[in-house]
Amino acid sequence: MVIDNLFNFSRILILAGISFWLAIFLTPALTHFLYKYKLGKKVWRENAPIFAKLHQHKEGTPTMGGILIWGTTLIVIIVFWLLAQIWPQTFNQLNFLTRKETILPLGVLIIAAIVGLVDDLLGIWGQKKRGLRMWHRLFLIYPAIAGFGAWWFYSKLDWDVIQIPFYGILHIGWWYITLFIFTIVATAFSVNETDGLDGLAGGVLAIAFASYGVIAFIQGKIDLAVFCGVIGGALLAFLWFNIHPARFFMGDTGSMSLGVCLGVIAMLTNAFLLLPLIGFILVIESGSVLLQLSSKKLRHGKKIFLSSPLHHHFQAKGWPETKVTQRFWIIAGVMATIGLAIGLLGL
Repeated sequence: MVIDNLFNFSRILILAGISFWLAIFLTPALTHFLYKYKLGKKVWRENAPIFAKLHQHKEGTPTMGGILIWGTTLIVIIVFWLLAQIWPQTFNQLNFLTRKETILPLGVLIIAAIVGLVDDLLGIWGQKKRGLRMWHRLFLIYPAIAGFGAWWFYSKLDWDVIQIPFYGILHIGWWYITLFIFTIVATAFSVNETDGLDGLAGGVLAIAFASYGVIAFIQGKIDLAVFCGVIGGALLAFLWFNIHPARFFMGDTGSMSLGVCLGVIAMLTNAFLLLPLIGFILVIESGSVLLQLSSKKLRHGKKIFLSSPLHHHFQAKGWPETKVTQRFWIIAGVMATIGLAIGLLGL
């Protein structure tokens, strides 16, 4: 048992390392392409004067850097699957593409990445140079992708139970579909709102995927743990170039795909109730947006925060961008540790 665990842990580290170095290697070509074709960020000034003032210096910085993350993940998973088909005795242990654990998160990762890529391009080349509106994503795009995942879980995998820490298994029947869709939509929306400062979303997501990788490993879902490790490796490489001052931004192709994928992994590990802790920063970021919108709607334009999401509020109060990002990373790490402890004790 100990030897098997050491082997599986080594497998995760090896593939995560390969993912990291592959992403580092691919970055110069990606950044050259993004700068050459001027696929840069637009800073919208109407209805958001504080945001525009804080971020006008970033206009023109390339977006769609999320291609590096999901592209690297896709390359690694396909290459080792192909190698396992050609030389099974040598590479079968490094293949982690399985119907039960990784094909669904990979599928939604790529589907959401393509939708996000279209959204990014609409924001750059569209008629009004604006991407999909928040309500389009919240009530159309995210639910459509989540609905596919919910159907797969309920119909293909026969899942209709949830794990409640310190209580056990609870059968909820077809309500599982509703819960699944809500989880995916909320996670995708939250990641999108968090992606607003150099390095912020990348760091928070690296912590979240690492945490769910640990949970998957403890549960014996080794292929899923490897998948989390590969995404984590690609995220760290992305973060290398995304920390202040960022060479490129994640874009919707990154935030949308990673948000949807994280939600699916939370459901696959039956640990979605830990998301508010493991993804604590994601929750408070999206929560601040919803509170701000509700306040302006119900209180005749009065705001709770100087600007939303919450990281912009602290920027508006005079905090340097790097201080906001680093403190949010610390909070994310502490809360994820608490979430992991509760999850492992309550299994």
